[in-house]
Amino acid sequence: MTRLGFLLDSDSCIGCHACTVACKSEHDVPLGVNRTWVKYIETGSFPDVSRKFNVMRCNQCDDAPCMTICPTSALFRADNGVVDFQDDDCIGCKSCMNACPYDALYINPETNTAHKCNMCNHRLEVGLEPSCQIVCPTEAIKIGDLDDPNSEISRIIARDDVAVRSPEQNTKPKVYYRGADQASLDPTRTAIANDGMIWADTLSGNLGGPKHPTVPVHLGNKPTDENGVIARTAYTTSHQMTWKEKVSGYLVTKAIAAGIMLVAALLVLMGNSDSQAAVGVIPPIVAGVFLGITGVLLVTDLKQPGRFYYLITKGNWSSWLVKGAYVLMAFTVVCGLWFLGGLLESDGLLKVLAIPAVLGALGTAGYTAFLFGQCEGRDLWQTPLLLPVLLAQAVTAGGAAYAILDVFIEVPEAEAISWVLLGGLVATAAFITMELTSSGSRHVELAIHTMTRGTYAKQFWWGGVLLGLLIPAALVIVSLAADINNAIPVALAGLAALVGMFAYEDSFVRAGQSVPLS
Repeated sequence: MTRLGFLLDSDSCIGCHACTVACKSEHDVPLGVNRTWVKYIETGSFPDVSRKFNVMRCNQCDDAPCMTICPTSALFRADNGVVDFQDDDCIGCKSCMNACPYDALYINPETNTAHKCNMCNHRLEVGLEPSCQIVCPTEAIKIGDLDDPNSEISRIIARDDVAVRSPEQNTKPKVYYRGADQASLDPTRTAIANDGMIWADTLSGNLGGPKHPTVPVHLGNKPTDENGVIARTAYTTSHQMTWKEKVSGYLVTKAIAAGIMLVAALLVLMGNSDSQAAVGVIPPIVAGVFLGITGVLLVTDLKQPGRFYYLITKGNWSSWLVKGAYVLMAFTVVCGLWFLGGLLESDGLLKVLAIPAVLGALGTAGYTAFLFGQCEGRDLWQTPLLLPVLLAQAVTAGGAAYAILDVFIEVPEAEAISWVLLGGLVATAAFITMELTSSGSRHVELAIHTMTRGTYAKQFWWGGVLLGLLIPAALVIVSLAADINNAIPVALAGLAALVGMFAYEDSFVRAGQSVPLS
């Protein structure tokens, strides 16, 4: 058994793009996406400047996070160590794209499945070399067995000073660079200048904007900024954001489903199981509706929605997408049984289901923290505070849902509902504050800057903080302090909290993907 890897000799690379063209031709790669590409950076200041070239591609990691998170094992390891893919099994969930720290995967617009460099494994299997290696005019691309000490690349790696990209991610990449400028391997140390690149500009929505940082660098000047940018990016490719409003929305809808059942279970434990409508019937209906919306958002966000059932029939149990699907199904069953108990006015059944409902609700609200934790390419999502934030948001959403219901039906323990809502808001605010003020990697710092002072700052502060936390907390506090019997102020607080929750989640999801990985 072999363990194939690449050696990319940056000292020899001339930036001719022959590898990119050969790859596109070999695999019929559509326009706008690439399996392999060449990145140019420029260092120094006029007249002492230099341009460096580096080939970017899949790193064929020994500990590949894309394989771990792939819910259907569409990404798999071949016998020669290559991380390959199977189109027929891919559901287009895009999770592998956020799991990869190297920006190596893309959705093929013609097949709507995830593709990447697979070392031309179809050629390797018949004894041929990858197309990029064949066409490289300076032999800057070399492939070999890393477990064979006599292979050319093993000798070079043992003898020369080589580097890998993002070693801190511990993915054990098998693509080594000789003679590479570290600034070209760390995309946070380079930026596209405001005068554009060689063959592209920095118009909003293209290169630049939220996808690549820009600094006020002009031709002839050396890039310097307080955040550590030391070189300008002269050429690279754009990579689209993969998870957007549907993922943000699903975080809120499942928080509502989980939260209302949490509060319903609390009311049962407080001795209100005999309240048929407000405890036994309405909560599971609301939870079922929002679980249904959650499912719709998840399925419609797939590039191959017709294959959604592969999560069950071809499920990869290392993926939290698969585990999460089972958590949602189990919680749906509990909600169904709860509804049955409410219809039958069975206090005993509701009391028996109270603990399973709590556990199911906590699982439904919190499993996304583990899913996001598998997204190794997005450091902002790796925070250990994400789980308590999601659980606190579920409590907030449950209090908010009941506060709104209180306008239409008689809800027992209305004051307790207000305290639940306030407690959820305070806990959410506390965890978010800790999340944003704790130290982290440069990726985390850049993502937080984008969220709080950059592209998503207005959405975060005006939507997530003001509308989602401060205004509803003030309304609840005033209502409790003044002993207001009218349910409308607290209901408005609940509505504001839910809208603000979406604003926060959307800024968090997008900011996490704003830091360039290549």
